Amino acid sequence: MSRRPYIRPVSKTTWYMRNKRYKVYVLRELSSFLVAFYTFFTICALAILATDSAEKWDSFLASQQNTGMVVFHAVALLYFLFFQTFPWFKLAPKAMPVQVGENKLPDSFIIIGHYVAWVIVSAFIFWLAGVI
Repeated sequence: MSRRPYIRPVSKTTWYMRNKRYKVYVLRELSSFLVAFYTFFTICALAILATDSAEKWDSFLASQQNTGMVVFHAVALLYFLFFQTFPWFKLAPKAMPVQVGENKLPDSFIIIGHYVAWVIVSAFIFWLAGVI
């Protein structure tokens, strides 16, 4: 037996590009930057709201109606949907197996139940906001 076994060289910067699962993992982890951005964004919005100045709040809202910001928020929403929400719903049957009598409920029922609950809650929030 050799004292110095062969160690495969691994690139320090592109190790995740070799496997699709690694790419998806890295993209999912990159969403933490969006979470940090939206945390900072919310704190700034609350600080502007706390100044009790209608002009500052109106200018903040006007800045959010800029085409670039609308596109950014839409892309961020799609990013969260594809890399956080949909994988979480696919994982739900593993995290929450439902047993009915002696049999387990099929995974598709649990996944569809999550999507239905998501649509109902979203519709309720849209109704509260006056969109619907």
